[in-house]
Amino acid sequence: QVQLVESGGGLVQAGGSLRLSCAASGRTLSRYAMGWFRQAPGKEREFVATINWSGGSSTYPDSVKGRFTISRDNAKNTLYLQMNSLKPEDTAVYFCAASKFLGLATTSDRFDYWGQGTQVTVSS
Repeated sequence: QVQLVESGGGLVQAGGSLRLSCAASGRTLSRYAMGWFRQAPGKEREFVATINWSGGSSTYPDSVKGRFTISRDNAKNTLYLQMNSLKPEDTAVYFCAASKFLGLATTSDRFDYWGQGTQVTVSS
């Protein structure tokens, strides 16, 4: 069992930056691929970024590619999401998730454990 707790969300102006963190407990993070998803009001949960167990591979959808960077520190059992050049359409609750799947999972059904989410609001 893995417990995940996100932090770092908040209110930022368009063009600004935020860094989200996801602290894991219960089991070592290095056992899992990790990902970030987001969900805006009235919309489905959307894939944002994923990273493999070692941090050597990652992938992003076109909507955030070049602006967001996922990283991990397995020694600290922590996952990060650096978000730059934020846009109002990035406003959502952001969730981190852990996957037993060894590859780069991009769909929510591949993830086994979820955090409670952190709110990111980007004002125009």
